[in-house]
Amino acid sequence: MLLVAKMGGGAKAYAAVVLIRLMYSGMHVMSKVALDQGMNPLVFLFYRHTTAALVLIPVTFVLERRKAKPVTFKIGWKMFIHALYGVTACGDLFNLGLNYASATSSSALYNVQPVVTFILAVIFGMETLKLIRFHGKVKFAGILFCIAGVTILAFYQGPMFRSFNHHHLFQNGSASGEQAGDTQPKKQWVLGIFLMTLSNVLAGLWTVLQGPLIEDTSKLMNTTLQISWASLQAFLVAVAVERDFSKWKLGWNVGLAAIIYSGVMVTALSYYMQMWAIAKRGPVFLAMSMPLTFIFTILVSSFIIGDAVSLGSIFAGALLVGGLYNVFWGKNIEERDDLNKISAAASVAGKPGGLELPQQQDKADEASHEVLDDDAEAKV
Repeated sequence: MLLVAKMGGGAKAYAAVVLIRLMYSGMHVMSKVALDQGMNPLVFLFYRHTTAALVLIPVTFVLERRKAKPVTFKIGWKMFIHALYGVTACGDLFNLGLNYASATSSSALYNVQPVVTFILAVIFGMETLKLIRFHGKVKFAGILFCIAGVTILAFYQGPMFRSFNHHHLFQNGSASGEQAGDTQPKKQWVLGIFLMTLSNVLAGLWTVLQGPLIEDTSKLMNTTLQISWASLQAFLVAVAVERDFSKWKLGWNVGLAAIIYSGVMVTALSYYMQMWAIAKRGPVFLAMSMPLTFIFTILVSSFIIGDAVSLGSIFAGALLVGGLYNVFWGKNIEERDDLNKISAAASVAGKPGGLELPQQQDKADEASHEVLDDDAEAKV
């Protein structure tokens, strides 16, 4: 029964990460169009976070006002710091990188985050990588597949495949995503690559550190506090850089649509879903779904704005998806082995000679309680 409940919770987690990646794919396409049409990337981030905060604050007040834990100065300060590096700085660096580098390079570097997250999770003791065990080798192979996919995507294009859809919803204001790398000045391209790499390092750190932080407040309150702080931080950054307030004006165009979509669907809803996924399955499980964003973005951008797809992108996508499922496979093997050990220890302790193994019995009980807690949590 526990195994069935665990499988059901796992199915929900898989569905959640697929939905999160679909949301991010739409954000990538709409944000790229808005930036290409002249919107300042720092101003764009401020409007995005402010829109999300305006949605989250009343929802949190209604749902959490009676049951939420009190937010102390210490908790508020923690949220401020995590929002500063993991939401504001990460978002600003990503938008600037998307503006300077090619879309292909930006998408490739976006997929570096699973590798960074896994390394950080191992360093913090939140994940294991036992290379002498089969599941460790499978997970390590998945990491290598992801690295190979990113490398091919960044440095090899090959033949181009044009979109079959010639009636695009939006006309991209710049060169197509696959051709932008040839038209961007070399210095801007290098700067964009650096900014995107730094952004993904910060995102990986934020993902890993969300686990302990979720215990301080509810997931909804956590999301609301961080996004509210990020809105204020993004405003201070944007107003310090962009003094021409004519560029802050919004019109009835794709920029406004991108802000509303990114603020409501991505920043507000998906951030909450990410924290739920982290609480259920761990930070690396969420981060390893990152390649799906690239795959979905290729499909959406091809039909929406007519971006061409290179043969290198197809090869890279296959490797990234292979790496994703390799890591999932390794984690499932590891979890199954752990459950088998618990069952074996419990059965040994239940035999007449089981009293000679009190430590094994304690560990089995403790692990069983953890499984029960996870099961109960999944039902809530």
